[in-house]
Amino acid sequence: MASVVTSEALGGKHPLAILLHASPQQQLLFVLLGLATYLSLVSSLRFQRRRSLHKKYSYYATRESMGKMTDQDAWAIQKTIMQTEFPFIVLKSLQFALFRTYGIPSISTLLLKTSQFSDSSTSFKRYADTGTLIGEFMAFDPSSDRAQTAIARTKFLHKGYRASGKILEADMLYTLSLFAIEPIRFVKLFEWREMTEMERCAVGTYWKSLGDALGISYDALPSGKTGFEDGLQWLEEIGTWSHEYEIQHMKPHLRNKEIADKTIDVIVYNLPRFMKPLGLYFVSYLMDDRLRSAMLMQSPPPIFKHIFASMFKLRKIYLRYLALPRPNFMRLDVFTEKPNKYGRNWVIIYEGAPFYVQPTVWNRWGPVAWLKWALGQPLPGDEGDKYYPQGYYTPDLGPKYFEGKGRKELEVIRETLHRERKGQCPFP
Repeated sequence: MASVVTSEALGGKHPLAILLHASPQQQLLFVLLGLATYLSLVSSLRFQRRRSLHKKYSYYATRESMGKMTDQDAWAIQKTIMQTEFPFIVLKSLQFALFRTYGIPSISTLLLKTSQFSDSSTSFKRYADTGTLIGEFMAFDPSSDRAQTAIARTKFLHKGYRASGKILEADMLYTLSLFAIEPIRFVKLFEWREMTEMERCAVGTYWKSLGDALGISYDALPSGKTGFEDGLQWLEEIGTWSHEYEIQHMKPHLRNKEIADKTIDVIVYNLPRFMKPLGLYFVSYLMDDRLRSAMLMQSPPPIFKHIFASMFKLRKIYLRYLALPRPNFMRLDVFTEKPNKYGRNWVIIYEGAPFYVQPTVWNRWGPVAWLKWALGQPLPGDEGDKYYPQGYYTPDLGPKYFEGKGRKELEVIRETLHRERKGQCPFP
């Protein structure tokens, strides 16, 4: 009925026909009205997800209520931030959180000794394994088998090094701190809005709980022995401690640079050879002076600093005023939800070599595949089982010499997590 009324109101002519035959002044008016309508729609919807989170979770009301935030709710809020609200920047911040740890000589030295980053034949797999383990316990709820298996595997891989003192407990705490602090910092610097207090509390609550699951001690923090009130207090204290720890321990060292160079090879892997120097400038731009100095890297030329800063400013303006919110069907999913016929899972989005990626027709013949072929890069399914085209099995993730090992210990750790990690509030 509405279409009939509209057609009659327009004298039986199609709206497009009227627009095409209108005068230039009328066409301009139509365009301006359309633009105004679109901008009004963006304005009304841009903060809808933030409002929805506050409506669904009442923790934002008072500071006291934030102390009651559960690990389950914190995970769900963080997942929304990561998958739909700030997916690109949060993903980059997590990658740079790991990268930042290599500015500590004690960490870079251990990585070089294990040859996992000093050898290019293993550095890409090491990068993929680390990202997959972290992604597994972030993508699935705290009480799920997938999250707890990933945590148990991570704890097992570090157990021997921690017991021998090769990994310092302070380095474990520092690494944990970066995964909580860097996403908040990157969003503040590069996104169209900052995280709200409730969102920051969720990040702090989640990573505090994860630190508990990994057996990381908080005794170095002022409230470590007496207990924290909420995720915000934990964030404030670990942020202050992390900053002081960097001042004392993040020093220039050749081992840092060697690890940084191997990691940057992964980060700029998808760029054509002639663009790799530009990628290196971009990585350097994202660093602060302390990290850049520790990695023995040069600051990008002033012209590129200006270009990158302008790009981020334009991106902020576009997202804030011109872009509709990312719909849920376009959320950032990195892993398949259910195991495949091999009892494994596939990686959907990857950087670097195609580890754990399903060799589908699209992945081997789609536009991205053609680009990788043009760059001389391997495709999913190339070179037999080299890139594990059947997917990954979480209890085997990690260095090659750890595959098939630690099954009994992993089960013991997982049983403990099943009893203790049920998505409850991590604060007394």
